Amino acid sequence: MSVGRIIETHACVAEGAAFLAACEPRFAEALVATGPLPLRRKKDGFEPLLGAIVSQQVSVAAADAIWGRMRAARLTGPRKIMWASDEDLRACGLSRQKIRYARALAEARIDYRALRAAPTDDVIATLVQVPGIGRWTAEIYAMFSLGRADVFAPGDLALQEAARILFDLPDRPSEKQMRAMAAGWSPWQGVAARLLWAYYRVAKEREGIR
Repeated sequence: MSVGRIIETHACVAEGAAFLAACEPRFAEALVATGPLPLRRKKDGFEPLLGAIVSQQVSVAAADAIWGRMRAARLTGPRKIMWASDEDLRACGLSRQKIRYARALAEARIDYRALRAAPTDDVIATLVQVPGIGRWTAEIYAMFSLGRADVFAPGDLALQEAARILFDLPDRPSEKQMRAMAAGWSPWQGVAARLLWAYYRVAKEREGIR
């Protein structure tokens, strides 16, 4: 998988949404319910990856609260993470496991600048070498921080649930099934993800992603 199209502006998202609506009637229906989709671009580097680790296996509200405490304590940079005590990090709401993951990320010395031009498969392969960064976290980083237009996160439970509702499936699709579905939404899988998260918010009245 190469770098491919990069999502930079709301116009890019709108272009992808129009493509998806044209090729899948259910997406067209979903867009009526959601309205224009968010850009969801973030900066790249250590901080958004740390934020993704914070978001693992907790609700969006809980992740926002933890991240807010970390920002207030100025514990969002690699040096600050290394210098902080476990007690400092626990006070922000990090579990023992996530403290270990945060420190592993701080020690990894990832070349974030090089990732900008790396093929998506290489980005994911690099990131998953760090303890605490699985494929979901790597895909979220590629999608939001690097703007890769053709990246999906099939292991995301909110995406699976939104797909179940939108496509009237008997059960929530598995990660493997979700990946197969998303392949049909190329080259705008990243916009399909934005649409499904937006649809999840409408259907469930809560956010599915930070």
